[in-house]
Amino acid sequence: MNMPGPVLIVEDDKKTSQLVALYLEREGFQTVIAYDGRQALELAELHKPIFVILDLMLPLMDGWEVCRQLRRSSNVPILILSAREEEVDRVSGLTLGADDYVVKPFSPRELVARVKAILRRGRLSPAGTSRLLSYEDLVLDQEKRKVTLKGHLILLTPHEFNLLQTLMAFPGKVYTRNELLSHIYPKHEAVVIDRVVDVHIGKLRQKIEKDPSDPRYILTVRGIGYQFAEAGGP
Repeated sequence: MNMPGPVLIVEDDKKTSQLVALYLEREGFQTVIAYDGRQALELAELHKPIFVILDLMLPLMDGWEVCRQLRRSSNVPILILSAREEEVDRVSGLTLGADDYVVKPFSPRELVARVKAILRRGRLSPAGTSRLLSYEDLVLDQEKRKVTLKGHLILLTPHEFNLLQTLMAFPGKVYTRNELLSHIYPKHEAVVIDRVVDVHIGKLRQKIEKDPSDPRYILTVRGIGYQFAEAGGP
């Protein structure tokens, strides 16, 4: 496996970080480890990782702030690995821009499978579809996995991109939350609450809508789910 950059493991417990690194390296990944939040940001800037595995309870700067600062300038996939298992923590992590959330204790093999699944979804576009999807000033390039609004690049997480891609591919089609979940999370992953879709939709609207409270791109279908606006629609 020839990777363009390492996986950044941000974990202050050395046994845990070394265990994660061992399993990733067995699958051909390069790894680099940060033991506190400030070091994580420094190593992210230096090494340009392809993936970040992030603990929340860290010295100097907690994982919430690390995630927040990474998302200001990067769409690198982020998986939170934490002992905090409450639903509010999962939703908060996803709200900040994380792509997945794994609770300790965890299976190293499952963790690696999730990393590979997220990276794979980030590389592939649906077969048989055109390269560009567009609506007014919003353009999604499926091959380059880039989204622009009025010519300006919009940074999206892999899940946000996949969700927008799914909706834009079939304007007017109404998707339930469970249908959208199936597009952004692989079947082998643990059950994810459907509220997560609302979190991703909210983040997408903040990035692409002029007025997120009155969206013109991603529309809510009450009692069902969401749809992307049709050309010439109201």
